[in-house]
Amino acid sequence: MTSLQDIFAPHVRDGSLPGAVALVARGDRVEVETAGSTALGGGSPMARDSIFRIASITKPITAAAVMMLVDDGRIALDDPVDRWLPEIAKPVVVRTPDAPVDDVVPAARPITVADLLTFRAGWGFPSDFSLPAVQALFGLQKNGLSPQLVAPPDEWMAHLARVPLLNQPGEAWLYNTCSDIQGVLISRVSGSALPDFLAERVFEPLGMTDTGFEVPAGKLDRFTTSYRPRTEGGLEQADPPDGQWGSLPEFPSGAGGLVSTADDWYAFARMLLGEGVAGGRRLLSSDAVHQMTTDHLTAAQREASGLFTEGQGWGFGGSVDVAPVEPWNVMGRYGWVGGTGTAAHLVPSTGAVGILLTQVEMTGPTPPALMRDFWRYVAAETA
Repeated sequence: MTSLQDIFAPHVRDGSLPGAVALVARGDRVEVETAGSTALGGGSPMARDSIFRIASITKPITAAAVMMLVDDGRIALDDPVDRWLPEIAKPVVVRTPDAPVDDVVPAARPITVADLLTFRAGWGFPSDFSLPAVQALFGLQKNGLSPQLVAPPDEWMAHLARVPLLNQPGEAWLYNTCSDIQGVLISRVSGSALPDFLAERVFEPLGMTDTGFEVPAGKLDRFTTSYRPRTEGGLEQADPPDGQWGSLPEFPSGAGGLVSTADDWYAFARMLLGEGVAGGRRLLSSDAVHQMTTDHLTAAQREASGLFTEGQGWGFGGSVDVAPVEPWNVMGRYGWVGGTGTAAHLVPSTGAVGILLTQVEMTGPTPPALMRDFWRYVAAETA
């Protein structure tokens, strides 16, 4: 039978994968495997507690924080968000998807909390990045490996307000931007900075001691170097351990700003599998977890984007498998992937969890071969 080491070894050997940490669990059985090192040509051997930039597998954690505020009665899913985000009280929408950004019409209705959680607010990325309204977003959505270059939340929101929606609220699933708006919403509703809210309500109760928006100096020896593929082959350094995560950014990104470890994300996954309970303490209502892990999209809303949605719907903060397109597509599987080469999924019906952390950026929406091989392994081991 193929092992995780069998999957990792060829990629480490040819230099396309400096290292990786994988965690596969079902019930009380937990398998953790490490391979390679934290940096090419040196670095420490990869360890179970190595720290990674987890990119977009930040999104489920941000969505869970929003649902905590819903559970608290501070906000409701059908609430218009302009009460807390007045900058976007009167959004406008481009007349057609390919229209210039000054050819707009008023939004037909306000943007709601549910719109943000389901990525149907109207801002975000479809498959066609050349559309004028999408190009206008790129000034806000910096490279995910440059958190220190993003403007503070108030300035960021003011800029966002000048970018027209690509679709009417509720009309289409569009990727990414809504998670960053969620992060600002959490801060304004709670009165706490996003890092403080997540630390108090999520990380500390779950024992996620290595998760946050920065890496303290005392942990840099466990922090991996990040790489990107070169067009001519091989890898180039994208961010060193003492780079962009050396200090707290002005804009903590709810879409992709966290660093974490395999065991920390597994603690979060176990809480979801426990219907919101961890260590005998309830962090989320069972209804909130159900809402997060249920597909909320119609076929038309999925197809409007044309990005990431084959065989997948969207819950709150992550995808939900809705069709067995690939062997690893288990109905109801919830989770997501990160552009830094990360993936984390759980299956509520079986209790299975699969977490893969690497340090090589993805070059497009198609998961790399290593990730697909890992998912096949998880499906076989947890069937």
